[in-house]
Formats: sequence, C-alpha cells, structure tokens
Amino acid sequence: MNRQFERYLQITLIILDLIVLNTTYFLCKVIFMKEIPSGFGSFYLQYWGISNGLWILLASVLRTYAIKVILNFEYYFKRTIQVFLVWSICLLVYLFFSRAFELSRLFIITSAIGFGVGLMINRFLYLGIKHYYKRSHRLTKKVLILGYNETAKKLANYFEEDGLNTQVLGYIEDMQQVKELTHYPVLGNLDNSLQVAKDNDVEEIYSTITPEQNKEIYNLMKQAEIECIRFKIVPNLSVFITREVHIEYFGDLPILSLRSEPLGDVGNRVKKRILDIMISLFVIVFFLSWMVPLFALIIFIESGESVFFKQLRTGKNKKPFYCLKFRSMKSNKDADLKQATANDARVTRIGKFIRKTSLDEFPQFINVLKGEMSIVGPRPHMLKHTNDYSKIVDDYMVRQFLKPGITGWAQIHGYRGEITNPEQIKLRVDKDLWYLENWNLWLDIQIIFMTGYYVFKGDDKAF
Repeated sequence: MNRQFERYLQITLIILDLIVLNTTYFLCKVIFMKEIPSGFGSFYLQYWGISNGLWILLASVLRTYAIKVILNFEYYFKRTIQVFLVWSICLLVYLFFSRAFELSRLFIITSAIGFGVGLMINRFLYLGIKHYYKRSHRLTKKVLILGYNETAKKLANYFEEDGLNTQVLGYIEDMQQVKELTHYPVLGNLDNSLQVAKDNDVEEIYSTITPEQNKEIYNLMKQAEIECIRFKIVPNLSVFITREVHIEYFGDLPILSLRSEPLGDVGNRVKKRILDIMISLFVIVFFLSWMVPLFALIIFIESGESVFFKQLRTGKNKKPFYCLKFRSMKSNKDADLKQATANDARVTRIGKFIRKTSLDEFPQFINVLKGEMSIVGPRPHMLKHTNDYSKIVDDYMVRQFLKPGITGWAQIHGYRGEITNPEQIKLRVDKDLWYLENWNLWLDIQIIFMTGYYVFKGDDKAF
C-alpha cells in the first residue's frame, strides 16, 4: 500500500549507512594522519573502495534492506549485526591476502568499530522516527473494514505488517454475524457505517462486502466520496478460485493467472540471457580451457573412458537435452535410473574429488552458452525422475516453465543431492516455484555468490 514510500525508505537507509561508513573512514584518517607514512595514500584509497564495495555487495546478497526486514526492527537489527560481522571477516581476509602491512592497525580497528557504532545509532534513530511516524496523527491514516470474514481478517493482518502509516480502527458488521472475539472492535453495522467513519475521521473504507452481495454498497460508495472518504472494494476471489492468483492488466482487461512470471517478459529474458552468456564465456575461456584436457588425461588413465558424461534430462517446456558433466562414475547400467548416493561404489577416485568440489558440473556452462540451460534455475532431473516426481508433487511440472540451472534457489537453501523421501522433493519444488514467481536479476547474482560461498565452504550433500 506504500510501495513508493518503502522504496524511498530503502534508499534513505542505504545512504545513511554509507554516510556513516565514509564519515568514520575520513575522521579516522584525519585523527591518525601521523600514523600514515607519506606515499602510502593509495593503499588507504584501495581499502576505502574495498570496504564500501564489500558493504554494498553483502547488504545486497544478504538482503539487509529488504522491505520485510526493515519493517520489522528486530529482524533489521539482527540482520545488521550479521552483515557487519561478515563484512569485518571479509575485510580481515582481504587484508591478510593482500599483505596490506602499510595500513595502520589502529586505523583499521577504530574505523571498523566506529562504523559498527554508527550502524547501531542509525538503527535506533530509524526506530525513533518510525515510532514518531506511526504516532503522528497528521501522517497516520485511519481505515475501517466493512465485513468480518476471512478476507477482512487477512486484510487487517496485512495492514499490521505494512502498517507504516495505517491505523485500523475496527470492523463494520452486524453483531449477529460475529461468532468469535475480534482483534479489532466491531464499531457498527452497514446502516450507520458512514456516520462511524465521519465521527472517527476515517480517510479510507475497505469493503470486503461486494456490491453483488449487498446492493447498498453502491450507495455507500457514492456517499463516502461526497464526504471525501476513499472507498475501496476487496473482492474475495475464493468464491470461484480456491487458490491465490496473480492479476495483471491487458489494456483495461484484468487477466487472472495462477502465478506471477517475471521471466514471461522478453526484456527480463534478455537480461538473464546476457548474464548467462557473459559468465559462461568467462568460465569456458578461463577454466574449461585447461580443465577439460587435464581431467581428460586423469579420467582416461584411471578408467579408460571419455572426459564427458552426457545424460538426457528434462529441459524447459519438457524438451529433453543432453546435460554435460565431467565423468565421475564408472560406466554402469543404472546411470539413467539411479541417483548418486553417499559412498556410492560407482564413483571413481577422481570422481569423489570433483563431485565434492562441484567441479563435475562445470561442463554445463557449455549447455548454458548453447541456450539449453541457465546459470540459475531449477536443477534438471533425469527423464525417469521427472516422470516419477510429477506424480508425487502436483505443481512439479511448473518448474519446467524455466530453463534448468547449474545452481538455484533450492540449492543454496540446502535442497540438493540425493532425494530419499517425497517431502524432500516437495520442499525443493516449493523453492523452485518461489524463484519462478520472484525472479529478478539481483536475485540471480545473489544466488551465484551464495553458490560460490557454499562451494568454498564445502557441502555435506555433495557426493
């Protein structure tokens, strides 16, 4: 309800934190000027750039300024501490590997602590402003909800979550229709609803009762506007649709679909494809160019087989394609039927290493360049498994609306490797569908960085 304001709030919070970061840097530089030898200014300039870049990157990847985070102060405070700790560790790693001995240790420690203190001050300043904003009568709009039903209760909950400047005064409903204790008071019935709104300086009325249910709503809409009260109708689509739907407009015609698909837009597909081409070309030129001959030699010496393993897997719109991997198993009759398991006897010695480090997946960058896969998307499954899982999970085939990916939203949340029970594939599909409905370019970049982190960290499910 306050989307533009929320965007401004996000930008303001980001700018305030960067102001704190840079203010502490320059203050410490002035204070410790005597500690900085002449001729070493470039090292401090590099440190300044790295510290700013790291904060922006980590805050983006870990979603520090996501709307759902900043609207809940407890989440926001905890997330800030987490990101600050990761930022500090990353700076220490940078300082260690860059051998930046020229930088004053006192300068680094003081500026980092100063930044942390400044972040806390920003958070409590934001909390104070938020409370003032919510208490200010000039900034808060009062709303009434007509009807007491599941839609009305859900709407009230959304107002509470969004509630930057919205105060729900209560419901308008015939008391005989209310069979339970309500979170907000029932202030009157439909007949005196307009008078209740005027007496309480209500600015907006949200009706969960449609004109088709009660013709009096038409008259109430007109009378409300005469009194300068905005009147809005919240239709209950569950009357004829039993699940959540996505609404978009084609001209002035509302189109209902079962879900949002950002990648249905050609412009978004072009952006994703450009990212895929850039990264896959980089990996092919700088990594596969030497990995292929090296692994080809090692694999041939150990097993006498070719370097690549090709397997038919389900692609976008159910079209099968040959997915490429570095060969990590001995040739076997179950290759297209059985997943790899822990301590799988089919895995070779070099196979254990490349599977554990996820290097076996690198040839799939060739699939990406060919347009058969994307860097990020639902993982492609064997044809048999696609057939099996589609019988277990109702929405399983919806994930095939997208190109399969080398990594995905499910994988960075721990849903990878062997599937041993139906619940695992259901949870994996849920993550894939969330990605389909919430895609944006920054989400892809976040997933790529998080995948890199887990690869270096190591994953117990990689076998």
